[in-house]
Amino acid sequence: MTCPLLYRFRVIDRIPEPPTPATARGTLVHAVLERLFDRPAAERLPAAAAEMLEPEWVRLCADDPGLTALLSDDEERVRFLADAHTALTGYFRLEDPRRLEPAEREWYVEAELASGLRLRGYVDRLDISAAGDIRVVDYKTGKVPLEAYEASALFQMKFYALVIWRLRGVIPRMLQLMYLSGDGEVLRYSPDEADLRATERKLEALWAAITRAKETGDWRPRPSRLCDWCRHKALCPEFGGTLPPLPAGVPAQHASAVG
Repeated sequence: MTCPLLYRFRVIDRIPEPPTPATARGTLVHAVLERLFDRPAAERLPAAAAEMLEPEWVRLCADDPGLTALLSDDEERVRFLADAHTALTGYFRLEDPRRLEPAEREWYVEAELASGLRLRGYVDRLDISAAGDIRVVDYKTGKVPLEAYEASALFQMKFYALVIWRLRGVIPRMLQLMYLSGDGEVLRYSPDEADLRATERKLEALWAAITRAKETGDWRPRPSRLCDWCRHKALCPEFGGTLPPLPAGVPAQHASAVG
């Protein structure tokens, strides 16, 4: 939805996008919050999360050496870990993990619609109440979106709700976006069947547009302020770049994913 050409670069061409300090910070904070729930409830304290930061960073760097190159010296490392600690502090202002026992963490979900379109992604956290109500939780380490962009932020959550509905036959009671930066803020939304059917129609329309672009080769860019953060500007015709040829043997179908 952001830019058809960006979709092509990421999903069709699969051009690597090296991590940035911001994305690496998000990965680190997500990892700490996931593993925090491995501890007994009484131990899920801010100090425990802080102690986990450096070991988790070491583990992530061992799995992805590209992360190590992001930080050029000890000063940058200290600043990076301090920023991650600030995000974790924001999390503890929003909720008390000692009172929670998530049903799922970093949960891979996949479902196929009646049309054959396959949806898949990773849910940060799934909570299920004693009454069986489902809450879908997603952590965000970026800035809280302006009100005009809230609908776009919630689309990802409605996507997850749709997949869960198709998987389990139950509509989640609550979608919860937790913004950990600054003082922290929680964006909540309760979907209904009409919401999820509208989301399904939107996804089908998006897939139809993707299919047309593949057939015509028309992956035109959609310039916006987000271009300032695009990792592929050097290849984009809007900025004087030259498009690479499409990969040979591009398959006729691609699964839609939100992660």
